[in-house]
This record gives sequence, structure tokens and C-alpha cells, in this order.
Amino acid sequence: MARRVTGFDIKEVIEPRRSGDPAILIATSEKAKNVLGWKPEFDSLEKIIEDAWNWHKNNSSGYKK
Repeated sequence: MARRVTGFDIKEVIEPRRSGDPAILIATSEKAKNVLGWKPEFDSLEKIIEDAWNWHKNNSSGYKK
């Protein structure tokens, strides 16, 4: 998704798990929704990456003024 949104051929390196790395990672907001009644403002990964990428392009120095 990041490649598609940015238009860059983002390199990846696949290596064996390191000691202490989890066997699997799951990104979900279901528990926060169920326990806290919270709802994310954005639920589209494409939209989230697009917004972050646009911010980064327009603020290359980060939060510095």
C-alpha cells in the first residue's frame, strides 16, 4: 500500500526473526472499540498512509517551525 500511495519502490529486507520478536503481529482496533466505545476517524489503510505521506512531503523538517 505504501508503494502504491507514494509511487516509490520501497525496498524490503526479509530476515529471520530475532530473539524476542513476536511470532505474529496483528493490527486491530477491535478491543478499543469494544472496551472503550472508541471509533477510529479513518479505517482505510490507503487513506491513513496517503494523509501521512502528504503531511511528510509538506513538513520535511517535522514539527519544527
